[in-house]
Amino acid sequence: MLSSTMPAAPALPGDNNITSSSFPCLENAANSKRKRRPAGTPDPDAEVVSLSPRTLLESDRYVCEICNQGFQRDQNLQMHRRRHKVPWKLLKRDATEVRKRVFVCPEPSCLHHDPCHALGDLVGIKKHFRRKHSSHKQWVCARCSKAYAVQSDYKAHLKTCGTRGHSCDCGRVFSR
Repeated sequence: MLSSTMPAAPALPGDNNITSSSFPCLENAANSKRKRRPAGTPDPDAEVVSLSPRTLLESDRYVCEICNQGFQRDQNLQMHRRRHKVPWKLLKRDATEVRKRVFVCPEPSCLHHDPCHALGDLVGIKKHFRRKHSSHKQWVCARCSKAYAVQSDYKAHLKTCGTRGHSCDCGRVFSR
């Protein structure tokens, strides 16, 4: 589920909204009397959203026209614009009901392409798509040359890299 501080991603060409009524697996989950759904079963009342691969791979959608610094959210760009002493405006979210959304993977062969196994937040689907379906790995460990597509995976690796192995004169680290 998206937090109330994260704005909804604007729709781009190729992005589709899928209604949950066209998927029987979501309707069956609604009819069950359980209080808690098993993992991987999204809320049947949630709106199912399919984003394009281009949208999922974007890192900085909002770019400052003065210094070219990029931001993931428009609100962050607006706050940044204050530093340049240019006009800025924070947009307020409507007080209307916030509908729950789940996100499906655009890759047809993926388990998460099925709305019954949709992921619950935008950050989760972005990380999933980068890990599993993107060949671009921009974070590379300087010690062992292992590359990562998701920065948080890279940072977690740095904490343990080289601590449980034997290093060679060439700089490579081996487990045995």
